[in-house]
Amino acid sequence: MGDAFCPDCKRSTETVFDHSAGDMVCSECGLVLESHSIDETSEWRTFANESGDNDPVRVGGPTNPLLADGGLSTVISKPNGGQSDFLSSSLGRWQNRSSNPDRSLILAFRTIATMADRSLSRPVPVCMIDVIQEKWNFEDRANEIYKKVEDLKSIRGRNQDAILAACLYIACRQEDRPRTVKEICSVANGATKKEIGRAKEFIVKQLEVEMGQSMEMGTIHAGDFLRRFCSHLGMTNQAVKAAQEAVQKSEELDIRRSPISIAAAVIYMITQLSDDKKPLKDISLATGVAEGTIRNSYKDLYPYASRLIPTSFAKEEDLKNLCSP
Repeated sequence: MGDAFCPDCKRSTETVFDHSAGDMVCSECGLVLESHSIDETSEWRTFANESGDNDPVRVGGPTNPLLADGGLSTVISKPNGGQSDFLSSSLGRWQNRSSNPDRSLILAFRTIATMADRSLSRPVPVCMIDVIQEKWNFEDRANEIYKKVEDLKSIRGRNQDAILAACLYIACRQEDRPRTVKEICSVANGATKKEIGRAKEFIVKQLEVEMGQSMEMGTIHAGDFLRRFCSHLGMTNQAVKAAQEAVQKSEELDIRRSPISIAAAVIYMITQLSDDKKPLKDISLATGVAEGTIRNSYKDLYPYASRLIPTSFAKEEDLKNLCSP
């Protein structure tokens, strides 16, 4: 990360380099400040000393330490094979494919990557830094978790999509970038929240027995979800900063609500004090929290509004505009 002047933000902001696209991106608004031309094709190497008129080139994908052969395999075919060798060559490829011991792992890793792309790579400006820097960590950690569970031979007969989604959920928690179960459920190929929840409990229990110690999941805070929720609602930077400060202060209070519910209630409180008010229905859709739960959480936070809302965002007389619970 570095600093550069952003013409949209009108100031110097932190920038992030997106290695997949080769772009230098503003972490505040997501504007591409500098683009690069990258050749993303395979790296080919020619062995010119070999016989034949063909161009004998070879290429291999990156190795994967979680696979038995590193994800690399070699298929040897007959040189100068004619039309008569077509059937035997095709059968050889199918035999090699079916005999690959890592085939199920490769398919599982691809599914996890697809889920991660859908849930973690959304073009949300204020989350751009999370998307670019954390996505691959999520995938690698989720792959490791699935490999450990698969080695125990205890997931046969269980919902595969729920198991993979649960691995991604646990990975997000362990990387301190948690996602809600509902967010993971939306990309889980039909697996329900209940199935993912059961799969998560099953995986944690299996790995704890295997390791002989409790499995660290990471503590969830309301601030972990706040910026992403605010982005979905299109809130201004000023409102987002006020909501972040309010959430931090709420941790000093004895509010016995889930972090997600507190984040939703704080957003509701902040939007009431801003010019761009958001309907409760929209907040519910963006956060995945039921409207009744948001109202009840807001009811618990309302008495502490003067302590939670920063004075730079709303004065004491402005707090009178808040709707009474």
